[in-house]
Amino acid sequence: MTAAPRPAAGTPRPYHFPAFERRQLENGLQLIVAPIHKLPVVTVVAVLDAGAVTEPAGKFGVAELAARGVLEGAAGYTGDALTEQLERLGTAIDSSVDWDATELTMTTLASRLPEAFAALANVLTAPTFPEAQLERLKGERLAELMQVESEPRTLADEQFERFVYRDGSRYQTPVGGTKASVAGLTRDDVVAFYEGRYRPAGATLIFAGDVTMAAAEQLVADALGSWSGAHAPSARGDDRAAADVRRAHIVHRDGAPQSELRVGTIGVPRAHPEYFPITVMNAVLGGLFGSRINLNLREAHGYTYGASSSFDWRRDAGPFVVSTAVASNVTAPAIVEILREIDRMRSEPIAESELSLATDYLDGVFPIRFETTAAVAAALAVLVVFGLSDDWYDQYRARIRAVGVDDVLRAARDYLHPEALQFVIVGDAAAIRDSVSELPVGEVQIHE
Repeated sequence: MTAAPRPAAGTPRPYHFPAFERRQLENGLQLIVAPIHKLPVVTVVAVLDAGAVTEPAGKFGVAELAARGVLEGAAGYTGDALTEQLERLGTAIDSSVDWDATELTMTTLASRLPEAFAALANVLTAPTFPEAQLERLKGERLAELMQVESEPRTLADEQFERFVYRDGSRYQTPVGGTKASVAGLTRDDVVAFYEGRYRPAGATLIFAGDVTMAAAEQLVADALGSWSGAHAPSARGDDRAAADVRRAHIVHRDGAPQSELRVGTIGVPRAHPEYFPITVMNAVLGGLFGSRINLNLREAHGYTYGASSSFDWRRDAGPFVVSTAVASNVTAPAIVEILREIDRMRSEPIAESELSLATDYLDGVFPIRFETTAAVAAALAVLVVFGLSDDWYDQYRARIRAVGVDDVLRAARDYLHPEALQFVIVGDAAAIRDSVSELPVGEVQIHE
């Protein structure tokens, strides 16, 4: 019996990001509301201009400690009592910090929103920062940093940024700080950071879900109408490169059977006008499972289980990096193939089939990224943090589809910078140094 032919793919349906409104309140607080009434849930995100780049010199890690610390007690509630209150409401407040912002996120039933939002408002405006709990949080962070030192993958990521950015850049050290900086933080440091950066002017509250602008505005006015504070001075990271020539850094791990390999340099800011050509170019190079780098290192040579490339998007220029892990004895051959693929991206146009694979994927998966209220709220936070236009998500698919072969070639030539690539290898220096030194990677330095 002959099998029926597979049905042909239909024309992609149009997609519209959920409509949303903006308001600015009298105290400077920005309010964004995306009414989505399919389910009786609401996600609230507070976006604060309190990223790691705003930390005072020498106080690295205080932004993360403050973001964790606000959940340890507020407005007469201990941390345990606050947690129990939120659990009774069927919700929780999560905090996160990146280079550019601090975010507090909560998803709750619409019927519980007034009580849940009141708890979030207390966390924002009246944290108590108990000394004992801050010391516990510091201990947890120090334990995480010790674990990083024994985990080659995470260590390679952190060491890569250390060697890519120039000395003195905040980007050289992790978002959560170093062992020395975290150990030196005090409660006074946390309180000073909170008072300086947790202010309504410059902050944004996002509501996505079964709520209206009128209801959200009333909730915010009732709970945060008396919150005051001028916008703190803006802060930017130093995104200048450590070197404009190639260098290799081997972070020695005695007897390591494999090498964690990072190859890259400084990329571009998130709001860069060439974002879409760069995104498609990276998808072809190493951003998809069927990308050139992964097919080369994994499928053609069997050097690794997976290899990828990425641009880390920030307000300032984050790094571009190729990441993989390979056996020690193929470290040098893997570097050769990575360089070959970067050079090939810059020297000749990609095939139309490669372009279609990348744009079809990026276009096709885009709508399913926003199936929940939490995902919609997070996407709106991206607009806020990076200053993107309100129609950015509605224009995304068309702008991806508009990228052509020539655009990809131009992006590769303009933004990959092979002459300035930095090579960071966490592995056994004795096993890989000689072979790596024979490659065109510049000066090879060993770091114990």
